[in-house]
Amino acid sequence: MAAGDTAIELLDESKLSEENGEIYLFQWLSSTEKQAKRASVEQLKTCQTELEESLLKIITAPEPFPLPGRPIRRLVASCLHALYLRGETKSLFDTIQAFLKILTETKPAAKESSRIAAIYCIGELMGTYGHQVMSQMAEVATVSIKLYRSSSPIILRTYALYTLAKALSTARRAVTDSVAKDIIKHSRNALGDKAFPVQRAACEVLILMFPTGDGTRSVTDVENILNICIKGLEGADQLTRKALAKLAAHMLASTQIEQVIPVPDAAKKGKKSQNQDEDEDSTITPHVTQEEAKPIMTAAEMLLQLSAHFNKPQTTRRTRVGIFDIYAALFWQLGSSFVEGNYALVVSHFMTEIITNPRNSGTRYEVLFVRSLIELILRDLVGVRMLGEQAQIAAIQELSSTYLKRWPALMPGQSAPSPLCLVVALREVSGLLQQLGNAPGPVQDALSDPLINLLSHPSHSVRINTAWTLRCFCYSTPLRLPKVLLSVVEKLQRDVSSLTTPAAPSDIHLRALGHSYGLAALLAVIPDRPLYVSYDISAKVFDMAVQILKRAGEHDVKVARIEIEIAWTCIASLMTLGPNFVRPHLPQLLVLWRNALPKPTTKDGAAGRSVTEWEFLLHVRESTVGAIHCFLKHNSPSLVTADVTRRISSMLGNGLAFANTYITNRPSLNQEELQSESQGLGIDGREALLRSRVFQCFSLVGFSGVTESVQSSLLQSVITLFASPDGYTGSSVQAAITSSAGTFTSIWQSVDGYAYGLTNLDVDDNPDWMNRDNIETSIDRMCQKPIFTALEHDPLYLCQAIVTDARQRAEPPPAATAAVDASIQLFAQLLHLQDVAQTTRLVTQLLNSVGSAKLDKNTGRKAAALVNTTFAVVFALRQGTSASARQVLGNPQVATPLATFLKDVLVDGDASLRKASSEAIGRLASVAGTNFLTSQVKTLVDQVVNNRDPHGRAGCALAFGAIHAHVGGLAAGPLLKTTVHVLMSLINDPHPVVHFWALSALARVVDAASLAYAPFVSSTLGLLFKVYMMESHEPDGGSLNHVNISGDLPAYQVVCQNIDAVITVLGPDIQESTRTRTLVVDLVHQFIDEEDDGICVEAIKCIQHFLMFAPDHVDVPELVTRFRGYLGSPRRPLKLASINALYQLVQRDALSMSKLGGDRLVEELFAMLDDDSSVDGVRNVIASWLQQTVIYNPSAWIDLCQRIMSRTTASQQAADAAAKRGDVDDEGQSLSVGTTSASSRQTSRWRTQLFALQCLHNICTVVGHSGRREHLDVTFARSQGIPVSGLLVSRVPDLIKIAFTASAAHVTEIRLEGLTVLTDVIEIFAKVPDPDYEENLLLEQHQAPITAALTPAFSADSTPEILASAIGTCAIFVGCGVVKDVGRMGRILKLLTSALEQSKGSGMLSLGDAAELSPNASVMLRIATLSAWAELEVASIQQTYLVEVVKPYRATLAPLWVSSLRDYSSIRVDAESLDETAAGALDSSYSSLGREVLLPYYTKGWPIILHAIAIAMQKDDPNVLAAMDGQESAPAQSSAKDADNKRDEPTVFFFVVFGLVYEALASSAPDADLSAQRTSIVSLQALKCLVRRKYCGKVFTDPPLFEELLNLFYRMALTEPSGVQIHLVEAIASLAESIKTESLTNGHTPGTADVLSSPLAHCLRICAYILRRVILGPQNGAIHDASTPAEKVKLIIAAFESFSAVAASFGATAREDFRAIAITLYCDLLKDEVTELDLVGPTLQALKGLLDRPANLPDPDNKFGRIVHGLLSACLLNVDAMRGREGSMCNKKIKNNLLAAVLILTVLPTTVAIGRPIIEHCCFVISQKLVEGGELSLTAAHCAKTLIMASVTDNPILKQCARLLLPGLVECLAKAAASSDDAAPSEKVLATVSEIHKAISALFQSVPEELRPRALGVIMPVLILFLNPSRQPSTTLHTQSVAQLLSLAAASPAAFKDATGRLEPHVREALETSVRQTVGGKGTAAEPAKPQISLRSF
Repeated sequence: MAAGDTAIELLDESKLSEENGEIYLFQWLSSTEKQAKRASVEQLKTCQTELEESLLKIITAPEPFPLPGRPIRRLVASCLHALYLRGETKSLFDTIQAFLKILTETKPAAKESSRIAAIYCIGELMGTYGHQVMSQMAEVATVSIKLYRSSSPIILRTYALYTLAKALSTARRAVTDSVAKDIIKHSRNALGDKAFPVQRAACEVLILMFPTGDGTRSVTDVENILNICIKGLEGADQLTRKALAKLAAHMLASTQIEQVIPVPDAAKKGKKSQNQDEDEDSTITPHVTQEEAKPIMTAAEMLLQLSAHFNKPQTTRRTRVGIFDIYAALFWQLGSSFVEGNYALVVSHFMTEIITNPRNSGTRYEVLFVRSLIELILRDLVGVRMLGEQAQIAAIQELSSTYLKRWPALMPGQSAPSPLCLVVALREVSGLLQQLGNAPGPVQDALSDPLINLLSHPSHSVRINTAWTLRCFCYSTPLRLPKVLLSVVEKLQRDVSSLTTPAAPSDIHLRALGHSYGLAALLAVIPDRPLYVSYDISAKVFDMAVQILKRAGEHDVKVARIEIEIAWTCIASLMTLGPNFVRPHLPQLLVLWRNALPKPTTKDGAAGRSVTEWEFLLHVRESTVGAIHCFLKHNSPSLVTADVTRRISSMLGNGLAFANTYITNRPSLNQEELQSESQGLGIDGREALLRSRVFQCFSLVGFSGVTESVQSSLLQSVITLFASPDGYTGSSVQAAITSSAGTFTSIWQSVDGYAYGLTNLDVDDNPDWMNRDNIETSIDRMCQKPIFTALEHDPLYLCQAIVTDARQRAEPPPAATAAVDASIQLFAQLLHLQDVAQTTRLVTQLLNSVGSAKLDKNTGRKAAALVNTTFAVVFALRQGTSASARQVLGNPQVATPLATFLKDVLVDGDASLRKASSEAIGRLASVAGTNFLTSQVKTLVDQVVNNRDPHGRAGCALAFGAIHAHVGGLAAGPLLKTTVHVLMSLINDPHPVVHFWALSALARVVDAASLAYAPFVSSTLGLLFKVYMMESHEPDGGSLNHVNISGDLPAYQVVCQNIDAVITVLGPDIQESTRTRTLVVDLVHQFIDEEDDGICVEAIKCIQHFLMFAPDHVDVPELVTRFRGYLGSPRRPLKLASINALYQLVQRDALSMSKLGGDRLVEELFAMLDDDSSVDGVRNVIASWLQQTVIYNPSAWIDLCQRIMSRTTASQQAADAAAKRGDVDDEGQSLSVGTTSASSRQTSRWRTQLFALQCLHNICTVVGHSGRREHLDVTFARSQGIPVSGLLVSRVPDLIKIAFTASAAHVTEIRLEGLTVLTDVIEIFAKVPDPDYEENLLLEQHQAPITAALTPAFSADSTPEILASAIGTCAIFVGCGVVKDVGRMGRILKLLTSALEQSKGSGMLSLGDAAELSPNASVMLRIATLSAWAELEVASIQQTYLVEVVKPYRATLAPLWVSSLRDYSSIRVDAESLDETAAGALDSSYSSLGREVLLPYYTKGWPIILHAIAIAMQKDDPNVLAAMDGQESAPAQSSAKDADNKRDEPTVFFFVVFGLVYEALASSAPDADLSAQRTSIVSLQALKCLVRRKYCGKVFTDPPLFEELLNLFYRMALTEPSGVQIHLVEAIASLAESIKTESLTNGHTPGTADVLSSPLAHCLRICAYILRRVILGPQNGAIHDASTPAEKVKLIIAAFESFSAVAASFGATAREDFRAIAITLYCDLLKDEVTELDLVGPTLQALKGLLDRPANLPDPDNKFGRIVHGLLSACLLNVDAMRGREGSMCNKKIKNNLLAAVLILTVLPTTVAIGRPIIEHCCFVISQKLVEGGELSLTAAHCAKTLIMASVTDNPILKQCARLLLPGLVECLAKAAASSDDAAPSEKVLATVSEIHKAISALFQSVPEELRPRALGVIMPVLILFLNPSRQPSTTLHTQSVAQLLSLAAASPAAFKDATGRLEPHVREALETSVRQTVGGKGTAAEPAKPQISLRSF
């Protein structure tokens, strides 16, 4: 229905009784709602009454109306709302009355659904228009309270309270005090109601009854409500907990509002606060200035309200988790400014009230439970979402000063913080550091000392967490890494040496361990930050560790244990340095490992060992295997060879055997001693850790080298551990008591941190399927978390790679759990590698273990074993995807028992088990074949029919989904119908568990079946609509037990997923069917308006798919407005979903988005980045938008980025505050930066600024490469009439200023990106002229700011990356030609030269003020400097002024360039040691370590350096030659030249450079990108010089080397594009030149056979091949045309030149043969009729080169003559072949061949004889073309002119030509004269005539005087034909001819006179008249005639 032109359609009641009556009603309401919003007010008013009647009728629902289900009542409310919004409101009162009547009528009572609908509509109308109908409020209140108290269905009671809440939101003033009391009383009772939805609704009412700033709050109110809320938390589901938390938080937050104590002011104050925003209210400081106004509780008291409940002994675990929901809601409500202001108070509250409370530190489990909860608040909520960057810095300083620095307590009376507090503080600091990314100075000072001190803390947890925090600190601030590392190493060495001294303090062993952990954590940073650390430190640590190991044997057990752990921890962390470090030490390590893991002997099993000894032996093995684990993790596959695998697996086997021996001996040991080891890991913990490490190592090492017997014993031991009764290590007595007493509830509720040996692995990959906020989900998961992970469980975690996203970091579980996890993973990896018999045996063993009767005595263990086994089966099936694995696992002997087991698990009450077993069944079905599949489905159907247990039915539904998903749509096709019917019947089941899982299974089935699902689409949509209408599936509908479960099973979300799946099945066909499409759109619109975020999120996903398939049916502007609303929403899931949707819209069409959202939207997105950097996706939206629109308005984008860059970052502020600096450099001053006061400016996160800079970089590259000149050239823009203000060029000063701001920042990444932007500006605008001073360049005026922006890069706090980037930028500036005068380059050139000076030495570099750098950084900067200078050398070809810049440094540069290439090649070759004199002399033993660090820098820099060397070689620079010879400086000039060209040996570094060049050429791919092509060209240029004798000596006379090079050339001739081949042929010529003297035997001519096999002939072959290929084009199948015509022409010319050059070195006969070959190739070009391109014209010079031949050369066999004859004939035959054909191709060929023939005739030496017929034919053809006129006459005239002008030289052949051509010329002129009556002859005719005139003049000049009269007798008559003296003004041809005649007369007056006399009278008369006119009429006109002719003949 179109808007506006049709009136609103009224309801057609007859359609309601049809079968789709409900859908008709739904769609009518949807369209009415849209119409009511669009129609004009008049149209609305005309039909408003009828519409209201219809709507009321729909609610009362008489026959045939359907029951008004949820979508109907929601739509009715929206329609009414729309009517009253735009139409008349006078009937509003009556409508509400009518609805109330439905509720109050008792006889006959209305239907339940009508009452629900009526109360809902009242709520919606009151919620909007309540203030207009205040009088209704009292009645609404009474009715709703009455309904709530009645025994109506839960949904009605809930809606009654929601309606009350909505009414209160607008009309609370109309509530009397007594009613208000009533409402509060009943609502408080409702909080204790059995039904959760009622509780949730009551929360809403109470929040409105206690508005924030009403000033009537008393402490008792708050406490009462808080008590009720906390009582309600115990049984509540997540939604209800959220509602209760919101209420509690609201009550508590309102205590922070300042209230005035005296009565009179109360009203005013209350009002004021009510209008304020809550965020602003909350910036209250605890001390209050005025007496009377203050909050009723201080912030600390408010928080105490919660902690008091938390610490009560009888508070259950669920309640305590719920209390943290309240904390989260409270802080969120108080807002970030409150939290930032009171951060110290919040932290100290948690520390003192919760963490150190004895109730919370009784057991290890309690400690971790509380710690995890507090971290969720402090880290995920406060740290990530609420603290700005400034506040994060303050938070670190606060934590450091209050906690970290207070240990140890130095002053008497001070007490050190508890270890539990220290751990929390440390973990929070590490999180904040990772968030900040770049710690500013004050933070560094606050942390560096306390962290190192805390390493020696007596508590294990504190030590480990300190080490981790130290690692995060050095990772984010790498400049501190070297110093911290050294100090920790020193401390560790000191500790180790004093371990054995008796006088040492008692805790020395703990201190030593702490330092070793710290060292391990720091060493693990090195691979990420390699440029900051010198490698000798790692060598030192390794040697120290080995020494400690060797010494440990001499000490007693207690000391030795510590020493061994220290040593192996250090070695383990050194393994992270990778293969290059480990390789040299591997043999030694293998020996150490073998010694530590000997084969167990019988003695091991003998009794008599004490507990201490056992513990020592386990400890040694565990530490050793830990090191092996790190080795395998970081050095595989390069060092883990088959031999190493074999050795390691035998050692691991020994370790496992030892652990088993201990287990068998354990019962005989002293039990008290076993238990006493409580500090740290006990002996059982050691054994578990050892076991888990062995299993992990086996998983890593792979099983190729592991024997079958070992595999089988491994599998048996893992099954025992995770599935059998014997794997349980707890107290069996305890377990038996629990089982018999029946107190065991659920495995997930156990609180001993071991949970009967339950695994900690998770099968569910998508835990967040409910679209809830991840903090809420995490808190919720705490209720069901039996095992907590923590760093201190495994010290080796410190050596793992850092994950930047803290959420993905899985910390290690306790040792016993780790062993179970490792065993399950190992089982999964091994199972599918066994054969069928073995697998069957194992599966039987596994199932027998789980089903063992022994487990009945231990219910807990039984549950754990069941979960472990199910998970293990899932993981094993996930691994088994290979063909062999499918055969094994799919074998009936394996699959059938597994399926039987899984079927029983499938109907378990535990959701995670159901999920796991359904996945396993699905995967099993996909490997086990069709029969298995059908039997499984049959079993499932029977199960559904017979099993009424909801959990069982849900499990079966899940299994259906999984089977389809894993088997795939095709294989499961035949079962689709059955599946769909079963699932549809399950979806109708009112039990939430059943219908929820059935719906999710259906969505999976639809996705899997894809197009095959099409026949079921309409029935599915009908079903989904029906589900939406059913009361039982509503969130608040259904019976009590259903409604309390459904909160955590949101059915509507899965309905949306199904709609989404259906949209995907329909695809573009959705546009065809209007009915389906409108139903889908209407449903999605309903869902997106639901209150629940999760449903909205799913609906947004539907809309995204809908947009892909039917974009025209979506109202995009409305969507954009909606999404913008969500962006500002506090509800995170919605935020994220709308960002994704916006991204899609922007990608589809950013320009229309700019019209809709405009700059505001982009600004909002940038603000989001700043507000909460953890929201992903925003960057993509902005980047995509920018990419598409920046070209139209770069200026607006720059404004945006500039606004962000003009704010300060927090680290900047912190640093400025710390050091009020006054030394801004003078050039910086010119930009007026660095002096503004920091406090007055807005701040911005540095990551936002970094992103803004990246956007600027994108702006520059996109606009720079767009090819739109106006953006770069003001003059051009003005000429085009484009306003300059919006163009990129107008923003250059701003861009430079931004780059300067960035370069002075404190954050490394920003400084680097600033340099990138600066470089962009220089590169793009280098050639742009200044618009005001044409002769100057634009950037000249900006030299000072550019220098200023580069200067900070060389300051003291600069990092190697910044220095390298700045050096590159300096070089680009010097080389871009803005400043050409060396004297004016100033500081920039000085920076470059000082860097070069530094690079000369071999030590470490220190550039500018930067501190001394590490060896790696020095080499990296050396490469950067040399590349920069190489860039200048390369640029000097174009920019000649650079020659002067580079000249003084040539002697320095050449040896450095050559040596850097040598270093690069040695790094590439993996050379064992580098020469000590290397330019970057690395420590020789660890040079290999720098290898992978430096390789990328070398790889980037070497082509440029090679190019520079090639250019220097081409210039014959003596310095390069000396450098290539390994000499320091060039020798004196005298004898060097000759010696060089005769040398036999190659230069010292010839092979190094040649090898690099060869490798680059050999590895280049034919379709490579431009940079790779450039490398090939550079390599060929270098090769051109390298093959000269002075560099290569006689190397290439060695056949193998020469052949290798030839093969390479052949390959390149086949594959490379023309642009590269030009250089290839030049290199070939150069090679030939260098080997010619060797390959030709002196003097006598070799035989033909020798000639053809000689090296030079190969060179010719390649040239010939290249020519043939470029001439014949791609006919031979080689497609070879990415090259431009210009490149092809160049290639042809270059190749012929090279060919001739190579041929010239042969004897006379061979030379002529080769010339013949070349000419034959050229003939192909002349014959060509295929290519459009004209390749002959531009390459005729090549032909001329081929024909040039000294005349005195002997030609005994007349070879040359024969060749020339043949060529001429070929040309003429080509012309003849075109006879009778027409067209451009034909003309091109004739023209080219004529030109070639003429060229041949003119360049031939006179000694060559040519047959008369050929000359006659040639002249005939030219004459013929002349006379024919048309296209070719001009060419023919050119040819004739050329031949005649050449005939002056006494060449008899050409004289003959002139004779033969004259008649043709005369005839052509006569023809032209005949047509000369036309006033304007064509350009072509004029040009032709003019050419002939020139030819005639030349001919006449060459005739001897006596013959001239005769000549004139031929010429004059035809010239006179052009004369027409009677015609005025005279024609062009007339004028030309007169001039020509006059010039002839002037040349030979006598002959002219003679000839004139012989003319006929009338002819003579015409001549005289014309001459008179010309001479007389213009007076002196005869004079200019001469110059005119001579000019034209030029």
